[in-house]
Amino acid sequence: MKYLCQVWMDGSIFSSMSDEEQKKLDRDSLAYDRDLADSGHMIVAEALQSPQSAVTVRVRGGEMSVTDGPFIETKEALGGFILIEAKDLNDAIRVAAGIPLAKLGAIEVRPIHEFG
Repeated sequence: MKYLCQVWMDGSIFSSMSDEEQKKLDRDSLAYDRDLADSGHMIVAEALQSPQSAVTVRVRGGEMSVTDGPFIETKEALGGFILIEAKDLNDAIRVAAGIPLAKLGAIEVRPIHEFG
């Protein structure tokens, strides 16, 4: 079964880290991605740019509106995601717990809905 592991974190935590701490986190994250690929769990993983680079699109009554940034003010923002294949929820939780950013933020694990 497929699961989406959403990486949520407070951007101020990352920005307060030293360059070396940030580089170590990047190395650890990429190494974990390789481990997941080797184990057959990895489908895809991507880091996202900051929420300030986002736009929000809405369509109401046939009219489109686009606003800058995320639609709500929050401390934590979606920083990236890993789409995995896991045998069950417990396996997905085990994989999510190994994500290095779980030590700084939160990993939301959500099953992918299979149509048909």
